[in-house]
Amino acid sequence: MQLPQLFDRLWNDYIKQNPAVRKVYDLLISEGETIVNDHIAFRTFDDDRVNIEVLSKAFIKAGYLHVSSYEFEEKHLFARHFEHPCQKDAPRVFISQLKTKDFSPFLQQTITETIDKLSEEILNSPEIIFSRNSWGKPSYDTYMQLLTESEYAAWVYVFGFRANHFTVSLNSLKKYQDIRDLNKFLQQNSFIINDAGGEVKGTPEELLEQSSIRSGVITVEFIEGNYEIPSCYYEFAKRYPDKNGRLYSGFIAKSADKIFESTNFYNQ
Repeated sequence: MQLPQLFDRLWNDYIKQNPAVRKVYDLLISEGETIVNDHIAFRTFDDDRVNIEVLSKAFIKAGYLHVSSYEFEEKHLFARHFEHPCQKDAPRVFISQLKTKDFSPFLQQTITETIDKLSEEILNSPEIIFSRNSWGKPSYDTYMQLLTESEYAAWVYVFGFRANHFTVSLNSLKKYQDIRDLNKFLQQNSFIINDAGGEVKGTPEELLEQSSIRSGVITVEFIEGNYEIPSCYYEFAKRYPDKNGRLYSGFIAKSADKIFESTNFYNQ
């Protein structure tokens, strides 16, 4: 699969999962902006059947290389980011996994039993990144119990393997080069900015500033009935050149830690 097709397929699924994202995209286009995707992110577990090595297969096959690794102690996550060495406009890929052994027997058993329901065809295919929730209708009671331990685990349990978020590169924008101006513009258009750790994460001195809207709340069909829960979110990133004049290409763990909270429950 060619890179444009790969990302178009992920994007189309992503905006169906959260219509608010498409509204932001269309709003920026109406302002005369050209949208370039800084990075795309996925969530998974440390189970060998579905870990980072497995979810990265489609990107490795397309020519991506592992660039850096990250630890998130508070949220018990490990992550890697990948880049394409030849295609400069190809988005970075950020894949994180939950360290399930750091959690309760209930969480560990639930995740193991959930993955057990996946077919060998899905587990062995690079297209697992498109498989979404392939283990069946989730339980709301289970979701809520997972939520008490890890919002991350609860999200993957419901939504499965799909893009958790795409990211607009402010470096490609003309009117909204300042991330605070962009946040204000989005707030004026009724979008809620994730303020965990501040509305802007990172600084020019750290060479990366990030922000995001809160995930859209959508109706999900559970075994027990229909309930509204947060889905996916849209992120924004401004990168700065280092002392050698090269645009910083990595991530800042303490900032990403707060960006993860864009999928937390919130008062609308």
